Amino acid sequence: MTTSRAVRHPALVLLSLALAQLIIALDYSIVFVALPDIGAGIGFSSHELQWVIGAYAVTFGGFLLLGGRLSDLLGRRRLFFVGLALYAISSVAGGLAESPELLVLARAVQGLGGAVLGPSTLSLITTMFAEGKERNRALGVWGATGSSGMVVGSLLGGVLTQTMGWEAVFFVNVPLAVGVGLLALLVVPPDTVTARRGGLDLPGGVTVTAGALLLVFGLVNGPEAGWTDVLTLGSFVGAALFVAAFVLIESRSTDPLVPLRVFRNRNLRFGTLITFSFMATFGASAYFITLALQEVRGWNALNTGLAYILPCALILIGSLLGGKLSTAIGVRSALVLGLVVGAIGTALFAAFLDSGSTFLQMTPGIVVFSLAQGVLWTSMFAAATSGVENELQGLASGLATSGQQVGAAVGLAVLVGVTSTVSGPDPSPDRLSTGLQVAEYTSAVLILLSVVFALALPRAKSTAAAEGTAGKAPVEKA
Repeated sequence: MTTSRAVRHPALVLLSLALAQLIIALDYSIVFVALPDIGAGIGFSSHELQWVIGAYAVTFGGFLLLGGRLSDLLGRRRLFFVGLALYAISSVAGGLAESPELLVLARAVQGLGGAVLGPSTLSLITTMFAEGKERNRALGVWGATGSSGMVVGSLLGGVLTQTMGWEAVFFVNVPLAVGVGLLALLVVPPDTVTARRGGLDLPGGVTVTAGALLLVFGLVNGPEAGWTDVLTLGSFVGAALFVAAFVLIESRSTDPLVPLRVFRNRNLRFGTLITFSFMATFGASAYFITLALQEVRGWNALNTGLAYILPCALILIGSLLGGKLSTAIGVRSALVLGLVVGAIGTALFAAFLDSGSTFLQMTPGIVVFSLAQGVLWTSMFAAATSGVENELQGLASGLATSGQQVGAAVGLAVLVGVTSTVSGPDPSPDRLSTGLQVAEYTSAVLILLSVVFALALPRAKSTAAAEGTAGKAPVEKA
């Protein structure tokens, strides 16, 4: 059973948590548009430049599970502030960096901040807002800032890079982190004292973190170095060995980092698979829009950034709609609807990715898949955290977000590989646009196949029908 605790200023609490999620989402995408300027400004080689993105992804994905469990053991509010501090410090270091090594290190620390901040933010919502209508509404607001923040990052990255230089994409995090921290300090209630928090399962923490780090490293390194590269293959083998050791340790531990019983929760299992497939498909859309506008049509960073106003607004609307749909028709039905509509929108977008089409012709597809993306963002996290007891909410949040991060790395690698296979090396704009089309059609098929994960979720009463049972999970529990 999941219960909530009384919150004195729920609107302000939700605002602080939503803005924290905005910081995480911004950092995922804000540097994409600025990459050419970063490379020229610091002197990155073409191989090194990928690690501006990769360093963030590796530490974010690698430390998520540990970050989520630590928020359960040490206090979610406490870890929330640790994550904000890491973001602020690393953002200053990134903006001041004068060498590739220092910038990559700063990005790695930003990723660590995300691994701590992300699960603590989500688990604060799921423990302070009662499961059902109240939580769905809160997740709708939180999801609106998270899902639209990825697109806002592309918009803001273009504007800041063009007007103030690439350093601004790092410095912008500092006032955001400080402002959110001050607000949260005033309104987020202190961590509750529990009878027993448990000790830190150090062997479990080391093995799962090492396994996750190696897995994400291999996924990031593979597209550039090659999937048969010794370092890539070694990373995957090492990841498999560490994960196997982790499962063995957890099955024998009296106080495990990850109680294996949590995986009996169908909502968490299939909800995490949906977060994986979501980021593997929808999560790559900003990358393909950017290539279609800059590389095929010759738009500059500012104009490309401004083009993201449209999907940003629609994702925001879709996220708020997702909370209402989850309450009215149930999370499972909302997910099925979002995936089907999203697949249709992605295919429509792909149909107008040829070099002769205009941005106006791309717009209907962008409208449809952006609305679906917003609905799915809210619903998938509502599914993944349903029926999980409060003391494991940080872990559940970490697992769901881990699926999201690994999905982003896998999806981008696969879809970029499809594009490269079709368009060939050093492609012309026409050949590149053909590759982008095939990749987006592939994405549409994968989105449609993801409906299987949504249908595997347990059927539940709509929250509207079960509103009288606040605090009771109308789903299978761990």
